[in-house]
Amino acid sequence: MPAPDPAAVSAASAGAVPTASSAPAASTASSAPAAPTAAATAAEQVRRSMELLWGGAARTVPGPKPSLTLARIVEAAITLADRDGIDGLSMRRVATELGVGTMSLYRYVPGKAELLALMLDRVEAPDPALAAGRSWRETVDAAARGTYRLYLDHPWLLQVNWTRPVLGPNSVANMETYVQGLDGLGLSGQERIAIVTMVDAYVVGQARQRIQYEAVTVQSGLSDEEFWAQQFPFLEQAMTSGRYPAMAALDENTFGMGWEESFDFGLTRILDGIAVLVETRRSPST
Repeated sequence: MPAPDPAAVSAASAGAVPTASSAPAASTASSAPAAPTAAATAAEQVRRSMELLWGGAARTVPGPKPSLTLARIVEAAITLADRDGIDGLSMRRVATELGVGTMSLYRYVPGKAELLALMLDRVEAPDPALAAGRSWRETVDAAARGTYRLYLDHPWLLQVNWTRPVLGPNSVANMETYVQGLDGLGLSGQERIAIVTMVDAYVVGQARQRIQYEAVTVQSGLSDEEFWAQQFPFLEQAMTSGRYPAMAALDENTFGMGWEESFDFGLTRILDGIAVLVETRRSPST
């Protein structure tokens, strides 16, 4: 699962609330009401998102039981984002996807910001592979592979700023299982969250490279072979110049490692590094 920023989670758990800067008082009683600040609007969007995610303010629609549901809206929005990216997501286009009027969506969800929060929690449905009772290594491995697949299945997630996520039930459930899997190792809470963040950063980097690589051919209209063919004469001359002996000595298949093989190699090295830390906690030096 994508990892939230530790500082943001710490502030939330400590009850920290952002404060708005002081605003000048109205000069007269007849002054028009001040427009909401950007911070106030954002705070309201977060509150409404949390109400929808945690069921505190489920919207009811009067009249006969409607065919449209919040779950259908969220699924349609995910389908749209998978196809067209976040830039292509709008309430109007989601309504078109569902074959309904745009205004009918607002009876279920206030706006795009709240819809995005629901989408993020929906794609983070608990991963069966990330189950309790596994070893710490199996837990971290499953979490990393699940997150990697999540980004490949939903490339638009790379466009989302995860540093201050709106945490819904699915996100919290996944994090609970992840942190629980690192329990009993002698690691502090900070160290466990640091492991989650470190692994997530590696996974996102690998996913970003792969997604961008696969998209560049479509965006440029230039095949991989055509792209490198334009560079080869210049690079060949550089390699035979004697100025880059280490590069020139590399085998021809040096850059032939596939995406999955590359991902496995890096993840294994990270897990091995965590294992060293775990061992030092279990067998402290005297």
